[in-house]
Amino acid sequence: MASNTGQTLLALLTGAAIGAGIGILYAPDKGSKTRSKISKETKKAQKRLNKQIKETTSNLSSKAQQARLSFEQKLEDTLSSASYKADDILVAMEDKLEALRRQNAKLQKETTQAKAKTTAKKVTA
Repeated sequence: MASNTGQTLLALLTGAAIGAGIGILYAPDKGSKTRSKISKETKKAQKRLNKQIKETTSNLSSKAQQARLSFEQKLEDTLSSASYKADDILVAMEDKLEALRRQNAKLQKETTQAKAKTTAKKVTA
């Protein structure tokens, strides 16, 4: 888009310059009238150029705004997704930790019972 606009502006300026040069060479009017015509054409070309610049600026500004909004939305979606995944990971880790605590409690109970049996065997022996 920007390259196409640049080419259009270059073509416009080149055409205006060539037209002005040819107009001077083949001008049937007096010098003052020719200068007046050149001045008018220059002003017209300047207005067209300014209009094109405003349109291009507006288009670029609009596209930049759209890109920023799209980026912000994608970033928010990514962060939200990451947050849900982090929550899932934490829940899984908490479940695993709880299972390990139960297993540890079971092993401690079994160890205590085994010590009690060993002590009881020593006392009875």
